[in-house]
Amino acid sequence: MTTAKRDMRRYLPFLLAALTMIGPFSIDAIFPGFPDIGRHFSVGEVALQQLLSVYLLSYAVMSLFHGAISDAYGRKPVIVVAMAVYTLATLGAALATSFGMLLACRVLQGVSGGAGIVVGRAVVRDTMQGEEAQRMMSKVMMIFGVAPAIAPIVGAWLLGIDGWRGIFWALSGFTVLLTLATARFLDESHPPSRRSVFRPRPLLRSYLSILRDLPFWPLAIAASINFSGLFLYIASAPHLIRDLLHLDANGFPWLFVPVVAGMVIGAFVSGRVAGRVSAIRTVGWGYVLMLSSCAISLALAWLLPVPRVPWSTLPLAFYGCGVQLAFPTITILMLDRFPDQRGAVSSVQTFGSLLFTAFVAGVLSPVLSVNMRLLAVGSLGLCLAGLSGWVWYVAMERRGVTRARAAAASRVAGQIEADEPM
Repeated sequence: MTTAKRDMRRYLPFLLAALTMIGPFSIDAIFPGFPDIGRHFSVGEVALQQLLSVYLLSYAVMSLFHGAISDAYGRKPVIVVAMAVYTLATLGAALATSFGMLLACRVLQGVSGGAGIVVGRAVVRDTMQGEEAQRMMSKVMMIFGVAPAIAPIVGAWLLGIDGWRGIFWALSGFTVLLTLATARFLDESHPPSRRSVFRPRPLLRSYLSILRDLPFWPLAIAASINFSGLFLYIASAPHLIRDLLHLDANGFPWLFVPVVAGMVIGAFVSGRVAGRVSAIRTVGWGYVLMLSSCAISLALAWLLPVPRVPWSTLPLAFYGCGVQLAFPTITILMLDRFPDQRGAVSSVQTFGSLLFTAFVAGVLSPVLSVNMRLLAVGSLGLCLAGLSGWVWYVAMERRGVTRARAAAASRVAGQIEADEPM
């Protein structure tokens, strides 16, 4: 490896983290601007919620193609083009003259915004192996974890400068710089010799082969649903902050700072234990923290007559820490099942995850954000669903090891019997 390439690789965690921050900023930064957007276009809360739903749905659908396209044409071109499209969509949102135009720009943001996180995971796995890959994934997630806390704070600050449009102007400026940085510093990690053909039938066969792999399902369930227990609170942020905690637009840090602090700590610990602690134990620690968070949140929801800060949101730090402890390990286990189709695997997992988060945002959040008790119960239910997926996977792996050992013992016994003199 040349000195230039070594230097470029030093920027990889920051570059990939910045690319994955697009998602949180696209969602969380606009929350403080919801009331202003509603007044400007004369629309209600149900319509405003569609700014989140249409983004997530378009993000989910296109995530099925980002990885496959990068498998065919390379990682770098896909990311650069997607970021350029995202920039144009964000500029369109800043200039929107109707709510319909704003929704259309949000769809285009979703179509292009997922390339960074989907293809970025494949880049990590292309260039690194084993514990090194887990450490890199943890670094990326640790930096990425800061985004949800920064986004609403920045959004609230920008409201005082240029209203809700200022949020989109700032996002467009950020992605212009990110597009240039990606073009300059990201090395291509998927050489032409390993690329597949982007055609409908091979793509369909690739996805079917992934879906037919039984161990993929519990890993995908665990990876997708774990975060949903936390995302339930994030999607409910406008109602939670204003109506339940009775705070103004500057109150979002009371929710997001504990979440982010936990996520950063969890990602840091995940990187430190890589190669030292088994995957089962690392993920197990994550679930202990997530379940502890749910138990404390439930207790506080029943004990506190009126929700209050910091107690009503502080337990989410434990959930965020648990999610980040478990996620890098689960993701690597999933990607390693298909070494030549990592982009496609990342696409399928992201598609399922985003469909579910869209369901959480559009269905569960409006129903459960009525009070803190329902939110805590919903979060616990989602956490238990993710845990069931992980338990299913561990049981499958143990059965597979047992069968492999039995088959090996049978072969050895047969060889000994064959070698014995008659």
